[in-house]
Amino acid sequence: MSKDPLERFGAVPQFTVTSDDVADDRPLDRAQWGAGGGGGDVSPQLSWSGFPAETKSFAVTIHDPDAPTGSGFWHWAVYNLPASVTSLPSGAGAVGGANLPRGAAMLSNELGSKSFTGAGPPPGTGTHHYYIVVHALDVDHLDLDPESTPAILGFNAHFHALGRAVVVPVATAGDI
Repeated sequence: MSKDPLERFGAVPQFTVTSDDVADDRPLDRAQWGAGGGGGDVSPQLSWSGFPAETKSFAVTIHDPDAPTGSGFWHWAVYNLPASVTSLPSGAGAVGGANLPRGAAMLSNELGSKSFTGAGPPPGTGTHHYYIVVHALDVDHLDLDPESTPAILGFNAHFHALGRAVVVPVATAGDI
């Protein structure tokens, strides 16, 4: 069974994403929690490989579908990562994007900041799953309005996806 949360819209080849900071079904470290919950708001280190040879750029999204909103919670959305970039360091999602490769852009997260915001599952909402998705795209550049939402990025990525890599760490209120 695939863990690709977007497979129902059309399967694409899967490739590999690894991290020094996060792993499937493992609790997030303090650094990847939100500052309001005792964490550091530090985006995780990510590396990917095995993507389709035709890849021209990448996008990375982090979404919590378990947030009690009816639409989940977008923690990070970055796009226009050149095809030559196959990793991001911890903290690449810092405000201002200084740790991102040249040409990459971030969209505002649910808190209205163009940065990564860490986990913060509210008490009583159970275990939350943080879908970290690296999208391999068939275009060099997505021409998005810089005020677009991560959902708009997801919509555009869907129509340009050549492949996806997914890792899903978890967090439960009270974990840190």
